[in-house]
Amino acid sequence: MNPEKGGLAPGLYLVSTPIGNARDITLRALDVLRAADVLAAEDTRSLKRLLEIHGVPLGDRACLAYHDHNGGRMRPRLLAALAEGRSVAYASEAGTPMISDPGFDLARAAREAGHMVTAAPGVSAVVTALTLAALPTDRFLFAGFLPNAAGARRSALLALRAETATLAFYESPRRVGAMLADAAEILGPDRPAAVCRELTKKFEEIRSGSLSDLAEAYAGAAPKGEIVVLVGKGDSEKISESGLETEVKEALGGRSVRDAADHVAALHDLPRRQVYQLALRLSKEVEGESDT
Repeated sequence: MNPEKGGLAPGLYLVSTPIGNARDITLRALDVLRAADVLAAEDTRSLKRLLEIHGVPLGDRACLAYHDHNGGRMRPRLLAALAEGRSVAYASEAGTPMISDPGFDLARAAREAGHMVTAAPGVSAVVTALTLAALPTDRFLFAGFLPNAAGARRSALLALRAETATLAFYESPRRVGAMLADAAEILGPDRPAAVCRELTKKFEEIRSGSLSDLAEAYAGAAPKGEIVVLVGKGDSEKISESGLETEVKEALGGRSVRDAADHVAALHDLPRRQVYQLALRLSKEVEGESDT
């Protein structure tokens, strides 16, 4: 930024916005929003309201909507503004751009075209939840939104079962009950967890307990507001021999021997050769039974 002219160097500025409390915006974010030649936002109404709250005039500047449904049409216009040497500020609807946000393609295209891309960092719902939930944060994995379909959701949770890290998910209020029930079954009913709702807002709530307790609490309920679900670290206990055989047999259903071995080995952090040999033996046994 040029402090004498109050302008910005040409480039794309990714601006984090509050997730609830409007005062959580940073001074630098306000400077960028005040000085950018062009404003773009996932939700222009939210951005204009934020500008109004903080006394930042829009003036005659363009304020363009950029979201999943119009990205293909709007991206060339924003890239053209960058090519003209203008500064473009893209603001998320709430939180940090690029985190479950449609700005990804815009930032990638701008960088590939050789334009400067930088950020005015700020609040993020997942980091705020980790701050408040009293679960281990020395290692965490942000898994975004799980699939909507029950089968795909369960498969995604199964792939995360062996992770020895706190797991973080964004979830819809309509699906949180079903997600917690699946998580309790697949990740373990006693695994500690937290449902973090309406963060930084008036009715902020952090509800902690085991996955089974939370699944029961939210069964059939659709709480209001934005939700982050955190699941505490898993353990790294080795699977028993009989348990391993059972899982390999299940994995062989619909998978090749190679793919089944890769899946189970990755799931339990086991040597692939060991699991492959087991899968090969079990596959031959199944073939022998079918021939008799």
